[in-house]
Amino acid sequence: SCFFIRLRPSFLAFSLQSTTIKRQAVNNTMRRGGGYSGRSGGRGGGRGDYYKNKYGGGGRGGRGRGGYNVGRGSVANDTDANKSSSDPTAESAPRAYDPNVPRPGGDNGGMHADFINLLRRLDHKQYPAYHDIESSSKGWVNDLEGYTLYIGRAQSDPFAKPTRCRIVVKNETAKFPPLSYQNKVRSVALGDFLNRKFYECCKEMGADVSEGSGQGGGWSGPKGGDIDITKPTQHVIEQSAVTILKNGDVCAQFTVSLPARGRSILGHKAVQIFDQTLPQLVQKTLLYNSLDASAVTRHVLNVEDQEWVRSNLEIRGLVAFIPDGAILPRKSGADDRPMEDDDNQKVVRFHSPDTLRVSFDLPNMGKTLAGIGIRKGITLIVGGGFHGKSTILSALQVGMYNKIPGDGREFCVCSANAVKIRAEDGRSVSEVNITPFINNLPFGKKTDCFTTADASGSTSQATNIMESLEMGAKTLLIDEDTCATNFMIRDDKMMELVHKDKEPITPFLYKIKTLAQNGISVILVVGSCGDFFDVGDTTILMDSYSCVDV
Repeated sequence: SCFFIRLRPSFLAFSLQSTTIKRQAVNNTMRRGGGYSGRSGGRGGGRGDYYKNKYGGGGRGGRGRGGYNVGRGSVANDTDANKSSSDPTAESAPRAYDPNVPRPGGDNGGMHADFINLLRRLDHKQYPAYHDIESSSKGWVNDLEGYTLYIGRAQSDPFAKPTRCRIVVKNETAKFPPLSYQNKVRSVALGDFLNRKFYECCKEMGADVSEGSGQGGGWSGPKGGDIDITKPTQHVIEQSAVTILKNGDVCAQFTVSLPARGRSILGHKAVQIFDQTLPQLVQKTLLYNSLDASAVTRHVLNVEDQEWVRSNLEIRGLVAFIPDGAILPRKSGADDRPMEDDDNQKVVRFHSPDTLRVSFDLPNMGKTLAGIGIRKGITLIVGGGFHGKSTILSALQVGMYNKIPGDGREFCVCSANAVKIRAEDGRSVSEVNITPFINNLPFGKKTDCFTTADASGSTSQATNIMESLEMGAKTLLIDEDTCATNFMIRDDKMMELVHKDKEPITPFLYKIKTLAQNGISVILVVGSCGDFFDVGDTTILMDSYSCVDV
């Protein structure tokens, strides 16, 4: 709620005069290196004297911290202080800020022993003193364990976002074979494997559990102390959690919620995290000698073979491939893991029709992989409801991503330039040419540069197709369940009632052949209209999750 207060002119004049006097006092105080002792002042002079005596150094004025951290704005550096006070634009100059990039912190750095001693000295101090451990580029070098720890901008409050940390393990310590990261595909696969091991080890060790979790200690109770890294999915994609550098160094990025009780630092807990838990995580998950060598090799080569099959689709005249024995159903809509057999029913594994079967000789795994090859052109997937039509399309729409071994959909690949198309009622459209599908709108509204803040089902689907083609898509994946019906088809009776001149929409049915002639393949799930049979090149019938070429 907003409250409006009518102020007398004399009161406003007094307020402006008081503000001017107060601002002059602040400026005079800051020139002397101290703070401002008013209610809105910082922790330099005045109220800041307490922090100066406690931590040493001078205040910074405003809302700055005192002088306990020379590297972060204290006036111990006279040159910087004089420069900022003499340059009136120093504080007000706008700075470019990207919220997706962690803000750099201080750059103290040193040896691991110095880092641990610093944490001990910070015990029971106020939480902002954690800024002393920041080391963005120098890092804290642990020669015994063979890694360097970098800490970005430390969180300034126990309830703030956790502190981002980065560990770089030297190649001489990690000792991964060069063959395991010799190209980008293998490097991404190895980083994915290590990310999964780091995440699993955090769970097993309980390192992901915060201090006082479940105890209900409230504001004054213990909190923080948990280590967290990106949770892996069923897909093997390029990520920044764990990466392999070109020289073989392993870089792991994670967050640490710095421990505290109330707003006081728990130094002994921080020492336990950085001196015991973290070195154990590095030893167990980021060193080749600590891992199952056969599991590492199997993961890397399996992913590379999936990428090899995908790269050979174009040569074979295919747009997609599903291997025999694949497990396409998932546990649930919220769980992407494969469905498992139970006492009531067994999972039906995919089996290709003989007429559509193709095979690939995998270069790394040394075996022949057979399955259905979906050719270029127009492929229709038909069948009754709940018989597996959408399940196949759901597997294909993530077929441009590699999967982990055991996912059930590994080697279920699709062209890298395939895209799923659907209607998106309410989406925004800006300057898109949708005339191939929609034209002659009422009142002469043009569609060659169509713009709207609230698109309908048909205009949104037309826009999605045109944007995809503009971005270079060569395969469209479409499920009629998520499409606008009036965009897909118009039957004869409707055309008799509504004349063609009065209908702005040209149904997708009449454009699909033109797309195919221009090299755009379409995989379409249909279950309600047989008009598409006249334009389809291949029709696949799903019957109780079994695939039949009809």
